[in-house]
Amino acid sequence: MSRSDASKLTLFLLFTPFVLWMLLLIILPQIGVGYLSLREKVGPGDYTFGLGNYADFLGEPVYWNTLLRTAWMSVLVTILALFAGFPVAYYIAKVANQRSRAALFLMCLVPLWVSDLVRAFGWIVLLRETGLISGALQDLGVIRGPIELLYNDITVIIGLVYTVVLFMIVPLVSTLDGMDNSLLEAGYNLGGSRFTVFRKIVVPYAMPGIVAGSIIVFMLTAGSYLTPILLGGKNSMWFTEQIYEQFVTRYNWESGATFGVLLLVFTSFVVWLGLRLTGQSLASTVAKD
Repeated sequence: MSRSDASKLTLFLLFTPFVLWMLLLIILPQIGVGYLSLREKVGPGDYTFGLGNYADFLGEPVYWNTLLRTAWMSVLVTILALFAGFPVAYYIAKVANQRSRAALFLMCLVPLWVSDLVRAFGWIVLLRETGLISGALQDLGVIRGPIELLYNDITVIIGLVYTVVLFMIVPLVSTLDGMDNSLLEAGYNLGGSRFTVFRKIVVPYAMPGIVAGSIIVFMLTAGSYLTPILLGGKNSMWFTEQIYEQFVTRYNWESGATFGVLLLVFTSFVVWLGLRLTGQSLASTVAKD
């Protein structure tokens, strides 16, 4: 076997698992979901194809209001994760010495060592009526009786930010690590204040990382299920809960598939709109070398 043939075989063997993973776990399931969403039930075991499921969705305000609410709260979580993660990423990339960077990054990874379910129940232990925070406030005399801090939008947002902030930090660290310190020094030498240097040098340079992290965080948040349900309780109105209800509770796979397609299309539209507003592209963010 020649060297070129060996290289082609190696390349084929390396890419085969990735291609199979994309085909079997992403492309084919999405095609199947899209196919189900176009089936309309006209009788017992009798189906036809059409857009009736999408018309039913648009005709029910509670469904599309929940989708818009999920999108809005996902954008808010993304913004808060950016504000929380950017200082951490900047410190790791530009301030911390080489030896402490690994330890700081490891500390950021610690929450991922446990599942979303365990992390959500951790927040429940802290915030429930008989939880640690309520008990501490009573011991300090701040409140007279137990207070319930769960089952509201603020709690859901806090839990989601805690869950996804690492996915904002990682691309920011990767981007900021490549910024030459001489750029910052030049900005200060030219009379720029810290805010000016940050606004005109750091933020533009970090924009690919900001956009990449925002895309990841937004998609993860919009598709989250456990955290909104456990921390929001009955007051939670999250679109993934509507999808679960259609698939599992009502056993209406056609409507569930329709909701899934609409969530994918709507979140993709929000990502596209964000890319247009920031002047970025997927090639310069997610696929950036």
